[in-house]
Amino acid sequence: MQPLPSKLLEEAVDEMASLPGVGRKTALRLVLHLLRREPEAVRQFSASFVKLKEEIQYCSRCFNLSDTALCNICSDSSRDASLLCVVEDVRDVMAIENTGQYRGYFHVLGGIISPMQGIGPADIEIESLVERVSAGQINEVIFALSATMEGDTTNFYLYRRLRDFPLKMSTLARGVAVGDELEYADEITLGRSILHRTPFDLNPSR
Repeated sequence: MQPLPSKLLEEAVDEMASLPGVGRKTALRLVLHLLRREPEAVRQFSASFVKLKEEIQYCSRCFNLSDTALCNICSDSSRDASLLCVVEDVRDVMAIENTGQYRGYFHVLGGIISPMQGIGPADIEIESLVERVSAGQINEVIFALSATMEGDTTNFYLYRRLRDFPLKMSTLARGVAVGDELEYADEITLGRSILHRTPFDLNPSR
């Protein structure tokens, strides 16, 4: 890509290109689009991101993103309090909610166990999950983690931590292909995986 005619333009393009999945050509196109907009519209655009960064918080119960102390899902008393779906991050909450097939609550781990990346059990929200289960209201925990080696490792660890509690532990039916990231599964496949979830098995190959 040829040098840009303005240092200010170059800096803006560099910042835009730092976003995941945005190359420099796309970044230039987006920056030029913003230049064509009214100054007030650009101010509102940038202010929304500053406000997002400064004011958004994590739900105190499930660790989903929220505008308030409790997210809109945890605040919904019509949901099934006996069901708890454990996911890696907030994108997975959105993916499962979009299926319309699940009416329980969530627990967002904020990651999965990955020794290669230096992420251990203490780095994600496992202790808070154990505390929620120990309260006694939950009858089933659904492990809705990606069907990857790291996801399965986390499933096994969670099973060991929760196996002494009187509850059912299940995992998504393998309509979600092994090796797939949950957020990329289509809504129909993901919905069926929730509906046809299976008991969690430490030895799924047998």
